Order: sequence, then structure tokens, then C-alpha cells
Amino acid sequence: MITPRRRAALLAASLLLTGCGGGAAATPEHRPGATAAGPPERPGPPERPGAPATPGTPAPVVSVEAAPRGIPGLGTKTLAAVPDDAAQVVVVTGRGRDSPLSTVVLYRRAEAGWQAGEPWPAHNALHGWSDHHRGGDLRSPIGVYGLTDAGGLLRDPGTRLSYDRGTGFTSPGTGFEGESLRGSFDYVIAIDYNREPGTSPLDWTRPLGAERGGGIWLHVDHGGPTHGCVSIAEQHMKELLLALDPALHPVVVMGDHASLAR
Repeated sequence: MITPRRRAALLAASLLLTGCGGGAAATPEHRPGATAAGPPERPGPPERPGAPATPGTPAPVVSVEAAPRGIPGLGTKTLAAVPDDAAQVVVVTGRGRDSPLSTVVLYRRAEAGWQAGEPWPAHNALHGWSDHHRGGDLRSPIGVYGLTDAGGLLRDPGTRLSYDRGTGFTSPGTGFEGESLRGSFDYVIAIDYNREPGTSPLDWTRPLGAERGGGIWLHVDHGGPTHGCVSIAEQHMKELLLALDPALHPVVVMGDHASLAR
């Protein structure tokens, strides 16, 4: 039997090899019915003050006065990789190819064009970005990836995504700048890079092979660079979890600004 202390140690070791998360097995608290074939059907979150009354409608975003037809900062090649049915796009724009600093903006497709949410400061991997991410390179993968599954150490805040809660999301140790990693995985959203959509973020399946890394997540910021993930403030993670709607086929577009402009 693996004790909680042993599980935490295994997860800490996996951070160095495969990304911010991954490597640990799904915990017993994984929501029943979530399988590799896809997340279970589930009702929308309880109605909240100011939230849309229609079930399945995402939380409102702050729109710009004139919604652009395209997404600012994304070039022709990048936009072509965004699926036609994606009506929610999380854009992670890195400050530079080798920088761990970035900005996250949630866009919603509307009849008039793309509506943008507020920009959120974020961290990405210590060494920046890579077009060909490999496990342990300390770079975040550039590309367009699905957002299908979430989880965390804390209870589900009301997301429409499949949510796996359990102690496997314990984040021990310290970051690259000596900051505590405690609470980093209180909320996570799995980025569908080298993973099986429809499974827990802790699932170890790596379709591209273990050498290509994995466990790339959006998670709570700990105040420093990551191993490969993208991190934002806890409040912004909760807002994102409440906004994302599987019916809108959300994706993340991530990379340094020069790469995204191609």
C-alpha cells in the first residue's frame, strides 16, 4: 500500500521528469464514470449571482468594445490550427522564446467576432518554449491543445469539465526560486498535450511516448517558473474553471509571441 507521504514523494520526482504534473496514478476519488472514452455527462454548476440563467452557458467575459474577427496576436498558421468548432480559446502568450513570463487571455467566439476577457499574468516553463517539447527540457510546448479535464486537491468549484479530486494533487517541495509549491495543484486543468483526453489529469498514458514529456497543466501560480506548465493566480484558475464549457470545445493556444504570430 502506498502511503500519502510516499505518493507525495513520487509526485515530486515526476515533476522533474515529465512536466508540472503527471506520473502519479489516478486517485480513488476520481469521479465515477470518467473514462478514456470521454468525461461523464454532468449538469452545469449551481446558479451564482450574476451568472447566466441558462444551464451550460459559460460565465461572462469582459469584452472589448469592438470584437475583432480574428484573435489578436495569432498569425495565419496559428489560427488555422484552431478547430472550427472551438468557441472558447485560452491564449497563453509568452514574453519571449526563452522567458518564463507570459499572459493568459480567455476569448469567446461571438457573432460579431472574438470577445476577450481580462489579461492575467502567468508563468510558463523556466527556459521558455519549444516546438518539440521533450521531458525534462524545462520548456513549455508550443501549439494548440484541447482542454477537456480538470482536477485538484480542493473540491470541485463548479466546473463543467470532468473533475478529479484527490491527494494525488499534493505538490510538495520548492520551486526554482525557492518558493513553496504548496497549493499549486489545488486546481488544475489538463492541457491535452501527449495525454488521453477524457481521463484524470493524473493519468500516465503518453501517446507520443514518455520521452516527449507530459503532465502539462494550467494550475495555481506559486510565484516562479514551472517545469512545463502554465500557472495563474488561484482566483483566475477558479474563474477559468467556471467559464470553460465542453459544449464550446475549449482549446488553449500557447507559445511565445513571435511563434504565435506566424
